[in-house]
This record gives sequence, C-alpha cells and structure tokens, in this order.
Amino acid sequence: MDHSTDTCKNCTTESSQEVVPGNATVFRIPTMDCASEEAEIRRALESISGIQALRFQLGTRTLAMTAPESVIAEALAAIRRAGFEPQPVAPPGSSTDSGRDSRDAEAAPGGLPRLVVALLLATVAEGLAFFLGGDSVVGKGVEMALAAAAIWLAGLDTYKKGFSSLLRGRLNINALMSVAVTGAFAIGQWPEAAMVMALYAIAELIEARSLDRARNAIQSLMALAPEQAEIRQPDGSWKAVPAAEVPLDAIVRIRPGERVALDGVVTAGMSAIDQAPVTGESIPVDKTIGDAVFAGTINQTAELEFRVTAAASNTTLARIIHAVEQAQGSRAPTQRFVDRFAAIYTPAVFVLALAVALAMPFLMGWSWMQALYKALVLLVIACPCALVISTPVTVVSALARAARSGILIKGGTYLEEARKLKAIALDKTGTITEGKPKLVEFAGFSKADEASRLMLAASLAARSDHPVSKAIAEGLQMKPGSVRDFTALAGRGVQGNIDGASYVLGNHRLIEERGLCSPELEAQLEAHENQGRTVTLLASESQVLALFAVADTIKESSRAAISELKELGITPVMLTGDNPATARTIAEAAGIADARGNLLPEDKLSAIEALQQRYGATAMTGDGINDAPALAKADIGIAMGAAGTDTAMEAADVVIMNDDLRRIPEAVRLSRKTHSVLWQNISLALGIKTVFLLMAIFGSATMWMAVFADMGASLLVVANGLRLLRQERS
Repeated sequence: MDHSTDTCKNCTTESSQEVVPGNATVFRIPTMDCASEEAEIRRALESISGIQALRFQLGTRTLAMTAPESVIAEALAAIRRAGFEPQPVAPPGSSTDSGRDSRDAEAAPGGLPRLVVALLLATVAEGLAFFLGGDSVVGKGVEMALAAAAIWLAGLDTYKKGFSSLLRGRLNINALMSVAVTGAFAIGQWPEAAMVMALYAIAELIEARSLDRARNAIQSLMALAPEQAEIRQPDGSWKAVPAAEVPLDAIVRIRPGERVALDGVVTAGMSAIDQAPVTGESIPVDKTIGDAVFAGTINQTAELEFRVTAAASNTTLARIIHAVEQAQGSRAPTQRFVDRFAAIYTPAVFVLALAVALAMPFLMGWSWMQALYKALVLLVIACPCALVISTPVTVVSALARAARSGILIKGGTYLEEARKLKAIALDKTGTITEGKPKLVEFAGFSKADEASRLMLAASLAARSDHPVSKAIAEGLQMKPGSVRDFTALAGRGVQGNIDGASYVLGNHRLIEERGLCSPELEAQLEAHENQGRTVTLLASESQVLALFAVADTIKESSRAAISELKELGITPVMLTGDNPATARTIAEAAGIADARGNLLPEDKLSAIEALQQRYGATAMTGDGINDAPALAKADIGIAMGAAGTDTAMEAADVVIMNDDLRRIPEAVRLSRKTHSVLWQNISLALGIKTVFLLMAIFGSATMWMAVFADMGASLLVVANGLRLLRQERS
C-alpha cells in the first residue's frame, strides 16, 4: 500500500463526515487502503479548482466527488497520475452495484499469478547466484535477465506510484521501495533486488486481503437481505421482483425460513422472527399484525405478509451499513497519533540511511558498496506499513464486532473513549423500564365475586384508548362485555352502563369528586403511589369495587446491566422527569443509589455537567429524542432501542439497536479490549522495526530479511486486530 508520510493541508481527520450533496459522483479506488493514501489523492486534487465537495470512505474504498463534469474529468486524470485507478460506481441498491469484491480482487496490486511467477524467477536468480558464484558471464547475464523480469512483473505498480511520488517530492513506501530496489540492482545485487520486490508485492497482496476481511465483516454480516422480494400484484397473484425496485406500500410475502428483503409492517399472519443481524437479539421475536419487521432478519415459523415502509437503500439494515462505513472512515485518537508518528518515522529513517551511506566509510571503515547496501536495507526497514495498519484494522474489527451484537458505534473516537467512562446517566422510561405500563396488582373492596368485578373493569378498559386502560385490559385478559352509553371523562377516567347499572373506571380525583373515598382506601392509594404506581379505581354509583395498580416495570436485563457497570467501576445515575417517589422505587429495584426525579430536559443537561465535574467522563443513555440536550452534552450519547428509528440513529454517538441495557457494559469491555490490542500492535510493529534497524547497522540483515520482517510484522498486527471479530459476548 502507498503509505504516504506527510499530511495534506486540506485533509481533515474526520473526512468521511463531510457533507456531500446527493448529486455527487462516486468512484471506487481499489488500491486506496488507508488514510495516507487518502491524503495522497487529496494532494493530487488540491490544485484543481471547481471541486465543491469530497468524501472518502476507506471502508468501501470509495470517493464521492461533487463537481462539474469537465472538472471531474480533470480530477480523474490527476488521480491516475498519482498512481491510482478510479472506477465509476453504480448508485446504491441498483442491480449493477455488485461484484465489488471481485473487482477489487482483480485490481489488487500485481495479481496473484503474476506475483507467483515473479517469485519463481527471483528464486531461480538467487539459485544461479548461489551455485555459479557470479563467475560465468552467461550465468550473470541470465541471472540479471531473470531478476529484471521478476522486478517488472512484481513491481510495475510500485514503480508507477513510487516515481509519481518522487516527481512530486513525496516520500512514501512506494518511493522508498523503488529507490531501494533500483539501488540494489545498480550495485549488482540483482537476485536480491528481484526477491525484495517480489516479496514486497506478495506481502502487499496478503495484507490487502487480510484488511478486506476486517472491512467486509459488516458487509458479509449485513448482506443478508435477499436480492428479490415476492410482491402482490393488482390481480392478487404474486411475483418475484428485485428488492431495489419494490415501491413503498407494496405488499410482500415471506415464507418460513426466508429472509426479509425490506423493512415493513406486518399486515397478515403471525410468526417468530430472528432479528439477530439487526438488533443482536439471540431469541426470536414474535410478530403479528402491526409489528415492524426489518430487512435481513429471518422468518422462522409461519408465512407473513407485510407492507413495505422503506426503500432498499433506506432500510434499517442499509442505514446500519452506512453508519458503520462512516465510522470506519473516521480516525480514532490512537490512529491519528500513529499517523503523526509515521510522518516523522519514515523521513527520520531515510535521513539515517543517507547518513550511513555517506558517513560510515569514514567512521567505520566500510567500503562504499557495503555502506550503500546497508543504507538500502534501512530504506526497506523504513516501510511504515505494519505501523500504519496497526490501528485501522483493529478499530474496524471492533466496530464490526459491536455491530454484530446490536451495538452501533458511530466512530473510532467513541469506541476508544468508552473505556474512560466513570459515570453513566440513565433515563428511566424505556431505558431501565419497559417504557409501557403494565397491570401489577388489583384488589377488591366489595362482596361481589371477583370474576364479576374483573369483567366490569375489562369491559370499560377495552373501550378506552388511554395507555393505563389498555394496560388494565391486557393484564386482565378477559373477554369484555357490552357497554352502553360509554363516555370518556377528561382527566378522570371513563363511564358506561353495563347490564343496566352505571360504572366508572377512573383515577383518585374522580372517586373523591363522587364522595366515595374512605380512610382505608386513602391508605392503600398512598402505599401504591409511594411505589410509583398509577392507581385506577372501579366504582358503582354507591361504592368502590376494585383497585387496579399499573406501573412501568423494570426490564429483566436492567439489574444485570447495572451490576456489570458497577463491576467495571462506572457509577450509574438515574435522571428522569417522573416524580421522586417513582424514581426511588425503580432505582432501588435496579440497584442504583443515585436517582433524581422531576427533571426537565434542561435539568438533565445541568445534571450531566455536574456528573462530569464530579466523576469525569460521563455517558448519557436515553431515547435519542427527548434527551437530545443531555445526549449532546455528555462525553458519549447512547440511544436505546433504536431499530428502525432515524432520529435516534442520528442523535447519539452509540446506538443500542434493541432494548437490552447489557449492551452498554459490553461496549465498555470491547473498548478496553480494543485499546489493549491497539497498543499491542503498535509495540509489535515498533519492536520488530527497532530490532531490524539495529541489525541493519551493526549486524548482517539483508534486504529480503527486512522485507520478511516487515511482512511478518504486518501480518501479526492484522491477525491480532482480527481477533476482536471473534471476541465472544461476555
């Protein structure tokens, strides 16, 4: 890869976050593998006027450019002069936008068959040099010809990029390799020059394909939505059409075992759906009429029909892929540090090589040829490949691993910063609790039999759209009776006539207004209200018949999640707009010591600032809409249960695709593991470089040994980074 060592004045560290209008033209650049190559292309384009916007996506090796057609042609010519070959890309979701992997493989530097031939020729040249010892003129000629052929086969792309960089005064690895191999050939080290170029090209190919494994981890996981969908025709028949061509509101049919092609809402049928690819949930979710289904999920038990609610290019699955690609394009803090270090490292080694070539014959008594050879070895060691790729492959692997678990991290910065969290603020409703009321208790007050009381309450509750009434109706699970003269009493409850008698189902205020309260009832109401419950009362015209307590219940996963956060040294704090009594009750059940109620959005913002001053790095967890100010102020904003929700995806830095709070400690553990692997990789790369640097100057390191060392270091850091893809959820 073309690892440039200097930076572009127009190259921002978060380049992939730039806003590009919808009329941008997209090109794939198969050999654009890292941020330094992005900078190289930016430098090639910086002198061209008329370019309105650029966006680089290293994860997909694409460049989106907004400019007039004539300017685009000029820009493409400049990119080609820099040694890259841009290819036009079809719009996302189109039938022609396929075969990316095959095109990239074909465009990989050298191509495997050619490189194998080059390596064989270099090996034969080495064998001739070893057995003939350079005594035969014919042997030397054959040796030189074989070496030249090997260099031409393996090094054509390297020379094109290298000389292009040298002409522009740029120092990058291709320039260094071009100088080193040319120098070795010039001093008569023909077989070694050929072996170095062949090994380097093979190392680049292996490295590129290893990096592709990390880059394609999300694509391979998310490329689960089928390319075709079976839609209902006007005459009632069914026809399979490309998913990209299915219009909104079309009715799609999926059979058991099939994957869902598009997002939609179920219109017929009942089935269990495996949502693991989108939300990370390991247990299938039951779906019935009115429930949402997502592209890429798997229908398991029965046939379903659903109405399409999003085009193929805008499904939840597509938005996840886009968000991860954006995240892959943004550089993490450690990655930016490595880029800055590499910008110093390579020129420093180049200067050292020059000093060895010029000074060592005088200082150490070496021959000029010996000094020049050692300087060329140093040039090969100056390759920053292992160092530069030590960070992005790790970050991309971690982002992919997180997405597989239903954790969408919006960039390497948030991935790294999560390990530093000392406190986390949690909204109550929908985060710690289920977010919808449930019937938790009922009690009778009359001598009437329980079944009669329950039937009366169920009949009235079933006629109301109020969330509390719905919770009562769902909790009682009884077939409602007939209600006449049904009336909604604003702010109080409902009233109706059942079997000739009038009944009300309402709140404390309604019962007081009717003069039906008693000290015993008041005591029970107070006890329930202190537990954060909403109490509804069933009453006739003369007496209270039953009490129904409704509450927003805590999620099963919340207690475990809070416990895990504490084990990680993170202090949980509840921030809610609910009353303090309810806040205390829920917090105690979840294991949270610090609970604050009656908070408006601006109060939550102030609370976040106070937590940051007291503890340090603080995260805010909410729904991504009502908690927007607090999410923005926190060091990391986390949105919960955001599958299919555009607003939540945009508002937060980390998105938990399901409602499982345990994904937050999992993200923190992943962040800590990623940080550890990042520094392992940096230490490996620098350690191997240092050893061979000393061997080159004071020992007997050869050029091909330096290439082997660089290749080994690169593969070690890539393999170490890829371990994060296999990390099991703990």
